[in-house]
Amino acid sequence: MSKIVADTSVIINGQLVSQIESGSVRNFEIIIPQAVFDELQSQASKKKEQGFIGLEKIRKLKSLSGSYGLSVTVGGIHPSSDDVKLASSGRIDSLIVDMAKENNAVLYTSDHVQHLVSQAEGVETVFLKSEIKNEPLEFLKYFDSETMSIHLKENQCPLAKKGKPGAFVLTKLNDEFLSKDYLEMISSQILDVVNIYDSSTLEISKTGASVVQHEDYRIAITYPPFSESFEITIVHPIVKLSLDDYSISEKLMERFSDSAEGIVISGAPGSGKSTLASGLANFYHKKGKIVKTFESPRDLQVDSGVTQYSKLDGSFDNSADILLLVRPDYTIFDEVRRGEDFVTFADLRLTGVGMVGVVHANSPLDAIQRFIGKIELGIIPNVLDTVVFVKDGEIKTVYDLELKVKVPTGMTESDLARPVIEIRNFENDVLEHEIYTFGEENVIVPVGKKVDKIGIEKLAEDKIKETFRQYDPNAEVEILSDNRVKVMVNERNIASIIGRGGSNINEIEKLLKVHIDVVEKSSDDISLTSNDLPFSFSESKTTIQLTVNRDFTSMHADIYANEKFIASVRIGKKGQIKIPKRSDVARTLMDFSSSQNDIKLYLKDF
Repeated sequence: MSKIVADTSVIINGQLVSQIESGSVRNFEIIIPQAVFDELQSQASKKKEQGFIGLEKIRKLKSLSGSYGLSVTVGGIHPSSDDVKLASSGRIDSLIVDMAKENNAVLYTSDHVQHLVSQAEGVETVFLKSEIKNEPLEFLKYFDSETMSIHLKENQCPLAKKGKPGAFVLTKLNDEFLSKDYLEMISSQILDVVNIYDSSTLEISKTGASVVQHEDYRIAITYPPFSESFEITIVHPIVKLSLDDYSISEKLMERFSDSAEGIVISGAPGSGKSTLASGLANFYHKKGKIVKTFESPRDLQVDSGVTQYSKLDGSFDNSADILLLVRPDYTIFDEVRRGEDFVTFADLRLTGVGMVGVVHANSPLDAIQRFIGKIELGIIPNVLDTVVFVKDGEIKTVYDLELKVKVPTGMTESDLARPVIEIRNFENDVLEHEIYTFGEENVIVPVGKKVDKIGIEKLAEDKIKETFRQYDPNAEVEILSDNRVKVMVNERNIASIIGRGGSNINEIEKLLKVHIDVVEKSSDDISLTSNDLPFSFSESKTTIQLTVNRDFTSMHADIYANEKFIASVRIGKKGQIKIPKRSDVARTLMDFSSSQNDIKLYLKDF
């Protein structure tokens, strides 16, 4: 009896089964290498659909064997751990070829590389190219011209989003509950076409999830343990728009055409960001530019002359290394999401590549905010020059970014000048926001008629309080002018704040970029910053006890004696403040008070 050795590819795509059913293969001993069986078993144990498909095909081979005079066996040795590690380098494929040699068998494969290698080694091979099936994919029956996406979940009715970006309705397609078997059948169909159609690619394959791009359908398949049940979500763009289809001003069109090279398209999910990005890609391509895309999965609707790149070895950073070698004029980066994506986007832009990035954000300001912290503040205007916000499929807002050295709006003193990123409305050139460093923080400050003193009143007070409460928890701040403040602290803390020869306060002033007057907190300040708190007084052998209402438990209070600040304390359980008699606080309290009436408690909020 002649022998056949079947590799993984010819089993998964069902071509060997088809050969048997057509009568082309009869009276053969079919050997499935142990390495192939282990690979399929491993995939199935990791909940990968292709593993289940392969094992099901082996089961079918064995069920057909008796009717067609065949024997089906699993032979050979289990691959070693080193073999598995080197699988991507062709080690498993070599084991399969070796088995064909040892058994003087014909190798059946649908892998073109495997076919060529086997022939080179003198092994007889039969190359079974995957057949293009004529029957339509099951999921297509759920789509019509208005369907943006379908949502198929186990034990649920099929749902669809119908309409256009920003104006869709979630609709129940019928009242039939979907079974797991039915969804698995659809999933098998989808994964089968990956091996048949050049227009289909398996973008992601992980435990519990697979993502397939089939033509212009993006398909996400999830199942346990990733999701609690089987689910298939299929997204299909219903519109392909050019820039002419948008209400774009002549000014903005000129910007896109002549000077914009760091474009960010922002918006909520389903707002039409990717549709606009596709339009820009095709616009630049028609202008004679070399255009590439970064996508994972690849679902932008672009002209055939635009090359679509995915992640190389799991990273867009690796893809960028290749991109720089092909010297594109523009790169469309669909869904800048992870921290490394922002860095890659910035690096490519700074090398001179025109970049268009798609970012999920609820406002154009949020899109800019997502770059802060990922890249240095000063280079953001060199990376982003045009921020476009899309809502309901339309361009709603466009921002222009420019770096200037100036005194921020709301400040007046020239020594407060610093690098400031101006964010202006592109259409009317109105300054709407500023980004700059205040202290050690990067802040985005709105600029408008209702905000006259942003710099100090909105930012400085909290920042200065935060700084000085490291020395005195009850420090208070009074704004004297746009660049001058008074800080009121306890007398005993002044020396440490000032420092030897004023060194410490000078460093604080440099950090905060304001002039600071440090003064002793007087009794006059109490009414402005505190609330008189009723209490009862008692003593034991070891403690002085001040008891307030239990509602104030865990809050903080200041103790004063004859208008002299004594200490700041935390109110304990049951509203009790216990002060050990041997402590400095107790001794000071007794020195400055002759009765309970001399003692005051002030509730603090800090």
